Amino acid sequence: MQQARRALISVFDKRGVADLARGLSSLGFEVVSTGGTLDLLRKEGIPVTAVSDVTGFPEILDGRVKTLHPRIHGGILARRADAAHTAQLAEHGITPVDLVVVNLYPFEKTVAGGASFDEAVEMIDIGGPAMVRAAAKNHQGVAVVVDPEDYPRVLEALRSGEGTVPDAMRRRFAAKAFAHTRDYDTAIASWLARQDGTEEAFPPRLQVGLERTMELRYGENPHQGGAVYSRNGGGGVLGGFRQLQGKPLSWNNVLDADAARKIVALFEKPAVVIVKHNNPCGVGRGADLAEAYGRALATDPVSAFGSIIALNRPADIRFAEAMADLFVEVLLAPGYDGEARERFAAKKNLRVLDCPLYKPAAGDVELRPVDGGFLAQPPDAFPDDPASWTCPTRRQPTPEERRALELAWMVCRYVKSNAIVVANADQTVGIGAGQMSRVDSCRLATEKSQLPLAGTVAASDAFFPFRDGLDVLGSAGITAVVQPGGSKRDDEIIAAADEQGVAMLFTGVRHFRH
Repeated sequence: MQQARRALISVFDKRGVADLARGLSSLGFEVVSTGGTLDLLRKEGIPVTAVSDVTGFPEILDGRVKTLHPRIHGGILARRADAAHTAQLAEHGITPVDLVVVNLYPFEKTVAGGASFDEAVEMIDIGGPAMVRAAAKNHQGVAVVVDPEDYPRVLEALRSGEGTVPDAMRRRFAAKAFAHTRDYDTAIASWLARQDGTEEAFPPRLQVGLERTMELRYGENPHQGGAVYSRNGGGGVLGGFRQLQGKPLSWNNVLDADAARKIVALFEKPAVVIVKHNNPCGVGRGADLAEAYGRALATDPVSAFGSIIALNRPADIRFAEAMADLFVEVLLAPGYDGEARERFAAKKNLRVLDCPLYKPAAGDVELRPVDGGFLAQPPDAFPDDPASWTCPTRRQPTPEERRALELAWMVCRYVKSNAIVVANADQTVGIGAGQMSRVDSCRLATEKSQLPLAGTVAASDAFFPFRDGLDVLGSAGITAVVQPGGSKRDDEIIAAADEQGVAMLFTGVRHFRH
């Protein structure tokens, strides 16, 4: 095992780098550096050698060329056990580099900040990835570190290993390094493809970089393992949430929190969404969160036990007091006031998440695994335009019915198909989810209702294939229905609605959710 003698450090993210260099120096390493890293280490009083002194050549082209030199890459790439390589290093006066510490220019952050084309191009790192890949290739003799979080681990390994980094750790670091450059190149390639407006929605090759951010006690069931991965360069799972209190999240908690967060973001007025088993079991809106919560809970108070609740406003004390008697697994909101936090603190098992509202972006791709691959599609997350809906029935919906139809239609897209949502203007009244026939979803939505059905409306995520579903809704007292339309039996369905005096709107858009 090669004893480390020289460390090359060149980082953009300078967190912890001074402590690392100081520790390496105390262990007898020669530290070589360049650019801003060199300046920082000198200011910290740490012995450091400039790369230009090693190469005998100054940095040129505004710093574009500084480490691309045989005295650097020869020292990184030479195989330590190869006598010919060792002889060539000696012949040319090249010192082996045994530790490479590099992180790259912040390309994605620069682009996200609205940089110009030229500014973005200057953030395409060349020398950094070259050193990282060289060190990772030659990891049998070189340790490469790209993550500041690994600095303490490296120092501890060197102290306990008499100046060497263990083989297994070098392999892990090499794998991490190649993943780092892969994600970096993918980000650049994706950005370049967007510049002329011809980027394909579904390119021939789709690279998805994932980083494990959480290990779970188990997966969907106790006999399955589980973990959470976030996409590199994104905002993070659930928008980059912070857990403020409570037990660790489970697999099912994360799935249900995702569904609840996406539904509640559709509402402008204060709204509360209650989710159970990835389906909404109650949605309400009101003058404030407490009123919205009362309406959401009234839909199905039995199913709300052990649920996930999402808010579209910061939680306040009135909401916290309203929710005090319900057992809830997870609460997520875009902020909490001090009194609400204090009230929730008494619920030790309640998982309280502070996370931003869901905001889908154009170009987002949603992946779902199937055996051997993935299905890909844009998320069905952008609100429809009610102004484009048409009314084929004799009776037009009233303004109050229209408000209710719009609420039911928003909720319907996040209910498992076949989906029927019964609602009034401010809350869901009954939800039929996941049935194999639409008429059964109609029966379920009406039979489960805890609130008066007379004068309510209903939304169907897809067209009615037969009039039986509409007959169930009409006989229950529902006065208006919104649905995509497009069935070959639309005339029969419209006639059934007219018979019962039911107003009907066609959206022209289907919202299946499997």
